[in-house]
Formats: sequence, C-alpha cells, structure tokens
Amino acid sequence: MRSTILLSSLAAALPTALADCSHDYFASILPDNATLLFVDTVSENGTFHVSPGNIAYPKSPTNLPAACALQVNVTSSPTSAFSFGLFLPDTKTYNNRILGVGNGGFAGGVNWLDMAAGLHYGFASWSTDTGHNSTSGDLSWALDAPETQADWGYRAIHGSALMARQVAEAYYEDEAKYAYFSGCSTGGRQAIREVQLHPETFDGVLAGAPAWWTDHLQLWSLRVGILNAGTNSSSRIPPALFEAIGKEVLAQCDWQDGLKDNIISDTFGCRFVPEALLCSCDAELKNQTAAGCLTPPQLETLKQIYSAWHEADNTFVFPGLELGSEAQWGFLIGQPQPSTYGTDYAADFVLSNPDWDYTTFNASVLALADQTRPGNASATDYDLSPFHARGGKLMHHHGTADGLIPTGSSVYFHSQVQQALAGKNVSVDDFYRFFVVPGMQHCMGTPDSVRAPWYFAGPNQAGALGNGSYGVPGFRDAAHDELLALMAWVEEGTAPETLVATEWEDEATRETVLRQRPICKWPMQARYVGEGSPDEPGNWKCEGIHGEHQPGATYGAEKVLA
Repeated sequence: MRSTILLSSLAAALPTALADCSHDYFASILPDNATLLFVDTVSENGTFHVSPGNIAYPKSPTNLPAACALQVNVTSSPTSAFSFGLFLPDTKTYNNRILGVGNGGFAGGVNWLDMAAGLHYGFASWSTDTGHNSTSGDLSWALDAPETQADWGYRAIHGSALMARQVAEAYYEDEAKYAYFSGCSTGGRQAIREVQLHPETFDGVLAGAPAWWTDHLQLWSLRVGILNAGTNSSSRIPPALFEAIGKEVLAQCDWQDGLKDNIISDTFGCRFVPEALLCSCDAELKNQTAAGCLTPPQLETLKQIYSAWHEADNTFVFPGLELGSEAQWGFLIGQPQPSTYGTDYAADFVLSNPDWDYTTFNASVLALADQTRPGNASATDYDLSPFHARGGKLMHHHGTADGLIPTGSSVYFHSQVQQALAGKNVSVDDFYRFFVVPGMQHCMGTPDSVRAPWYFAGPNQAGALGNGSYGVPGFRDAAHDELLALMAWVEEGTAPETLVATEWEDEATRETVLRQRPICKWPMQARYVGEGSPDEPGNWKCEGIHGEHQPGATYGAEKVLA
C-alpha cells in the first residue's frame, strides 16, 4: 500500500508568531567560530536575490514562500573556512524538518536554487559553499591547500549540517523531527560520505549519480579523455560521429528489452556488436560524418570507452561508459584535450604541480591518489551497518544515459555494500534502495531523440524544469516524488519498491504528460505487460534481474585497486 504522505499534508501545526529574523538575533546565538554574513527577509511569492559573487549558483530563486534567509561563515582550521546558506520558512509553513542540498563538481558556492525547492515543501533548507568560491570545473583553489580540500571532501557538509540544524531549532524554539539530505553527482557523494563518517547526522538521504569514488572517477575521466584526445590521431572519434554511434546502439539495444520505443530499458543486458559501425567502402571513408561509420582504429577506441579500466593483474579501477550514454559524451571525450575534472584533479589535488603535463599520466598517479586520499573525499567505507543500526534510510539512483559518471560505478558501489554487510545479519534492502533509470542522463534530462521519463523530483531536478519549480507538478505524492518517498520510508516505514518517472510533452509548461513509467529497485527491471499504452505506468511490472552486470557477477568479482 502506498504511503499517505502528500506534499499538502507536510506543514506542522505550529504557532504562527514569527521568530526574530534579524542580524542581532542570529549573531547572538552563533558559536565563537561562526560569523553572520547577512540576514534577509523573503516575502510571500518573493525573490531571493543571489549575490553575483556566488558564481557557481548565480540564479536567484523566485516565487518563494515567506522565509528568513541568512548565510553563516564557519572557521574550520587556522587556514580554512566554509559557509552555509539557510532558508527558514515562516512558522505557518515550517514542517519541523531540516533538508540539506548538495553541490556539483568542484563548485564552491551556496546552492540557493535547490534550497528553494526544499523551502516549498516546508523544510528549513541549507547548502554549503564547501569552503571556497569557484565554478564546477575550476580546481585551482585546491593547490597546496589540504585544509580546504578537507572542507570540500567532507568537513563543510558535516559542519554545515550540525550548525544549520542548531540555528533552526533555536529560531523555532523546537527540536526538528527529522533531518534529510538530497544531492546528485558531488552532492550524491556528499550524502554517502556523511552517512559513512557520521551515520547519526541524517535520517534519510537521496544520492543521485554519486561521484563517490573521487580519486578513481576523476582519474578515469582523465584517462578516457586521453583515449580520444588530440585532433589528428587516426584513432580519435570526432564528436560529429557520436550521434551515429548512439543511433547504432539504439538500433541494436532498443528491441532487445522487448519493446521498440526509442528507450533502452536494459543497457546492461544488451548484446551490442560494435563492428556494425565499421566503414565498408572507400566512399564512406572519404565522408565518414555523412556515412556515420568508424575506421578500425576508431572502433578500438570505442571499445575502450565502453570497457572498464584495469591495471596490472587485471586489477579493476573503474567501469566504462554505458551503452546509450553517447549523447552526453561531448563533455569528457569530445574536446581535443581531456576535461579539467581529470587533468586539474591530478595536478592540483594529487601532485601539487600546476605545470604537470597530462600526457605523462600513468598508473603511478593513481597509486599516489589511493595513498594520499585527497580531502578524504572518496566514499569507500562500504560497511553502512552503523547507518542501518540507527534507523537511517538511503535512496540511490543513476541514469543509464549518464555520460559524465558511468552508471556501472553505482552498480559497483551497491555490490560492495552488499559484500561488506554479508554475515552481519543486516539486510541491505531494509535500509538501502538503488534504482537505475533508463534513458536519464547525468542527474536529469534525456536525449531529445529518446524522451524517456526522467523526472521524479530527485536532487537538482526541480531547477531543470524552471525557476520556482518543486515536487512533481500534478503528482505531488510519494509514488512520483522521490523526496516524499524517502520521507514515507523514514517516517512511516513504507519502503519504496518503485518510483514513477514522468516526461511531459513540453517541460516548460508541463500541461500534458507524454509518458510515465515505473523505475524499479535494483536488480528488478520494468517490463511492458504487452497490453495497453506503454506510456501508462500501470502497463508495466517489475520482474527479473538485469543482465550480466547484476551485483557480484562482474564488478564485484574482480580484484579492485584500493
């Protein structure tokens, strides 16, 4: 039976008197290591004006509920500090719960837009700047700055979560009932790392496409970028051919899941034959872009892009990109040089050498990263039994069309948690649910040619629909909204078996639903029942398991480096 939690029922019956939204009040309650940066009042249906200096998240959220907004700076070491922003809703709409939202990439800045989505639910919502100010792909702040790296890696999330809750509880003169966290990509890593280091902080967390294995992920992005770097190499696949590759993958894999609908429901089970992409004649070779074909050296590059990274003795390092992710390849492997996410991570985090030449990259850089663990950021402590013991719940999802973080990395993480808890009398399913989302790209969205249902109010998703968005318009319930599903699990014990994902005819207006489908908990897969419209979620059921990448079958059985 589905939970009774609805968005409209979350507001608690609290006194209507407003607390003191003033500089003097908040300054008086902060500890000695904290400084108030500003306080502002947001009127009903108002706009919070984000400072232009908040370069990672500059968009000002609009159509807000009445709230008090503030930002606090916290000294974390003699050479570092972080800050956090906090929205405190009017006491008439406050739901007696705290929600933290995550960051993206290596960005330094308060994520006010995602905080605003949480505010609409009635949460006191917060976000940290992670201890620096930068855009997502700027890693220069990390050079020779181990304390700032630690803030980004784990310390700013923990410190912000504790102090934001303390401030909120003082403001409302009432203890918060529950604390939640919602993040995707780096935000997903932040969620999982906090669960590992401090299992008591959150009652429930949403972790989307988590960048959880920091050193391996970033150096994999460098390696895969090098595979397709340069401009004149005979093995380089030009970005103009990515679309043709994606079309061939779709042609081969779409029908294999039992329904030809432009959506690959089982990328792990597809038996893809890449040789179908080989150019067959001189005419095709002379105009590859029009022909949409590959030369033999390019085909070898393609196979490496899809393949897992191994080092000596078949040591597994990181999975390759998934079939169906080609539309998002431009970021990591579409440029003449690898992404700064890899090159600058090696130079600024690992080697402390801004002049390092990425063409010299080899396994010794990976070994050093594993040894030093920059920022203590990697969430590789797989024993989550302390989080289970205190009643915490984790919902984790990853899109199969993600071209930034391979979907297989989440499959691998889930399998490692299962192995770590084997023999501990702990059922992973009791507290940890993992969902693979067919056709969804990194955190949100779907290729235009696919139009897969991808929206379920997951981390970062509301802002993608437009400023002022929150929840699932027209479906504000725990069946369609991941955050409400998490709350139903934590607060009512209703564990989510599925999420219903939505795609609209026009995402800007959201007036007409194009299609909805259930997203099943891993390792189950949604199968069309064969009758009725495949765009109706009731005509699907969860059954079977994915193909050969089921937990423990491939990634879990390999020798793993660090």
